[in-house]
Amino acid sequence: MQGKLIIISAPSGAGKTSIVKELLCADLNLAFSVSACSREKRAGEIEGKDYYFLSVEDFKQKIKNQEFVEWEEVYKDHFYGTLKTEVEKIRKAGKNVIFDVDVVGGLNIKKLYGKEALAIFIKPPSEEILKDRLQNRNTESDEKLNMRIEKARQEISQAGKFDISIINDDLTTAIAECKKVIEKFIH
Repeated sequence: MQGKLIIISAPSGAGKTSIVKELLCADLNLAFSVSACSREKRAGEIEGKDYYFLSVEDFKQKIKNQEFVEWEEVYKDHFYGTLKTEVEKIRKAGKNVIFDVDVVGGLNIKKLYGKEALAIFIKPPSEEILKDRLQNRNTESDEKLNMRIEKARQEISQAGKFDISIINDDLTTAIAECKKVIEKFIH
């Protein structure tokens, strides 16, 4: 039996990666779909575990070859996408695929897989809290931070297109809510 698909999407800084890491430790038969990206590797990130790091040229070639389930140019020459081979490998192994993807990517996966996929939107409690979380990362210039906040506004307006929205005001509570919804979906 092929596994189902669990999509976790949110604006940058809303906590989706922290939630996904905890869900992977739960007893849900989940395997992480490693995305491909064309950005530089950050300190501590591992090729094939955090992302498949591709050059902009390689990413564009894979787009041309239709090797992605979904992809998006999030910022100029900053591409992110989900490789078809990654999804099928996990599903054929009988595991449920969990995605940590941006909002457009999440909606595209949901559209492609329909009822086989559960799309969960993680909302920050407020724009101010989201901005604080992003600033505390110390990875963004003021210009990039403002770009992320503007993009977050746009993404939050798409929350109603997901199967469910969960507010990440308290990480432990948000994880428990996600787990409950996923258990119901996969059983």
